[in-house]
Amino acid sequence: MAAGRLSPGSRLPATRLLAGELGVSRGVVVQAYQRLADEGLAEARTGSGTVVTGRGVRRAPRPAGDRRRALDELRLPISTTDGVDIDLSPGVPDLSAFPRAAWLRAERAVLDRVTAADLRYGDPGGTPRLRAELVGWLARTRGVRCEADDVVVTAGVAQGLALLAQVLRARGVDALAVEDPGSRGATDQMVFWGMRPTGIGVDEHGMRVGELVATGVRAALLTPAHQFPTGVVLSPERRRELLAWANRDGGLVIEDDYDAEHRYDRAPVAALQGSAPERVAYLGSVSKSLAPAMRTGWLIAPRGMQAELLAAKHASDLGNPALPQLVLAQLLSSGDHDRHLRAVRTRQRSRRDALIAGLRAHLPEARVAGVAAGLHVLVLLPGTADDVVLAGRVAAAGVQVQPLSWHRRRPGPPGLVIGYAAHPPDRLAEAAARIGRALSRPGP
Repeated sequence: MAAGRLSPGSRLPATRLLAGELGVSRGVVVQAYQRLADEGLAEARTGSGTVVTGRGVRRAPRPAGDRRRALDELRLPISTTDGVDIDLSPGVPDLSAFPRAAWLRAERAVLDRVTAADLRYGDPGGTPRLRAELVGWLARTRGVRCEADDVVVTAGVAQGLALLAQVLRARGVDALAVEDPGSRGATDQMVFWGMRPTGIGVDEHGMRVGELVATGVRAALLTPAHQFPTGVVLSPERRRELLAWANRDGGLVIEDDYDAEHRYDRAPVAALQGSAPERVAYLGSVSKSLAPAMRTGWLIAPRGMQAELLAAKHASDLGNPALPQLVLAQLLSSGDHDRHLRAVRTRQRSRRDALIAGLRAHLPEARVAGVAAGLHVLVLLPGTADDVVLAGRVAAAGVQVQPLSWHRRRPGPPGLVIGYAAHPPDRLAEAAARIGRALSRPGP
């Protein structure tokens, strides 16, 4: 009935007859018919026996393309333009470099010693072993100051943002300063959870903290180590100004440590959290170091927020899957994660160099912004053309990029945000040539 094979009004066989055909007692069939009646799928009618009501008929199939349109509206990486064969969407790491052998070794080591207790519902903040490993690793690589009980393991940075938004709103805070331009995905995430973003300008020194102070907001979301999408680093003076604002006005800095592990010319600047643990909520993940599909990240918030965050995390999902956490902890403790990162950094630097060399050769009038870091570059273009149109022309040449205006809250110069991590140097050189040809010819 639920499958729609019996139309409304169809009469079901008499209970005695059906019981005989099926070789079961009549009482079984009577109970089955009663269950159908209880669920609204059938009803007993005087003189007609039991008939199908039609209330359980399956819904009409979803119109073709509905799911694709929904994904396109979200501008997800998987919704690339038809005809694109070189996807240079920003934020996508080299997934072919995932350390499969190291992961398998770590997984075997974990399974050899995992206990029955490890497989029960555990701490919603994460397994003790991963939290302990993260404390040492983040202190060594990012200068983060925390203890294991300060760490909440999340399903990526996105869940950390969701948890923070829920707690802030419960405290009566719904205004949020965001970088402009800044991560569209992060801003959309906070808007979904009820936050009201206010764009704060970004220049070559990072967020303009003076603008932030003038807004009167009590929370600010930043990517200080490698700003998305401009690629700049928050300067020492701006860092001091930001932390002074947080201490003076009771503000909360939400530090998305985006791309911090991918600095190619020098060691990355330390995390802000290490300078003000009670004023900074620190977020990180393995989405750029291992793979986005791992859905593993961490949130280290001021201790005054941690009980509320743990309650929100528990209500959300009871905690992340334990086995992947234990495997990641093994990778960190064995040094395999660090070895993987060193190999990836070498490879990514050569890819960035190849893309920039190609852009300089085929699009000499453009300017590449930002420091030598991360998985993307921002290409600023001369003139006042609509960069959405320009990105469309590039897509018509078979290359997927993002227009800078997607990540702006107010008008600004045109630009393209181009990822390079997922393709080898020769493919990037070809992409640069196509971009140059697409933008050099007269457009519509």
